[in-house]
Amino acid sequence: MKLIDSHPILAREGWFYLALTLFAAIVTSAVFPWYVAILFWVIFLFVLQFFRDPHRQIPEQDNALISPADGKVIFTGVVDDPYLDRKAFKISVFMNVFSVHSNRAPVAGTVKKVWYHPGLFVNAAFDKASEQNERNAIWLQTAEGRDVISVQVAGLVARRILCYVKQGDSLEQGQRYGYIRFGSRVDLFLPVEFSAAVKLGDNVSSGTSILGSFTA
Repeated sequence: MKLIDSHPILAREGWFYLALTLFAAIVTSAVFPWYVAILFWVIFLFVLQFFRDPHRQIPEQDNALISPADGKVIFTGVVDDPYLDRKAFKISVFMNVFSVHSNRAPVAGTVKKVWYHPGLFVNAAFDKASEQNERNAIWLQTAEGRDVISVQVAGLVARRILCYVKQGDSLEQGQRYGYIRFGSRVDLFLPVEFSAAVKLGDNVSSGTSILGSFTA
């Protein structure tokens, strides 16, 4: 296991919202009865849990692919890769509002290209979200020449995709590279030789869960 995090336990993307909801809770507590103020404290606690971003121990296992997101596996199977024009093994992980929403590199590699597509905000659990919703994809190429596409997809509530890498950057496996606010999904397009270790309905954790391994 290795620990490569250098960021706070509370995601920096949420500091503004935490400060705002805390201020609102304090003000209403001073001005209104407790049964009114309690609603604002509940909102603050929800925002606090939403923007939690715990450090993760990254497993060190040869040829392994780790989950880029917290959530539930909602798709596995061979599809047409819309980014590299190939057959690919696809894994989709759906994040709800109670998931940790930071995204991590599923493999170590170099960012060959980044694609951003504006779009809709339909429920990210639907298959059509991969093609219709706002999304940001990065193409990672490993030292062994494997091509991995990791796609951040906005959801019904998510309105902001944040990606912090650009073409030419090098990422360590498990390195934090982006964030999606308020419910969404991540799609992975992998070489067809990939051997999955997860199935539909499995719950996985970003940076720690091994989704499977490359067999070639």
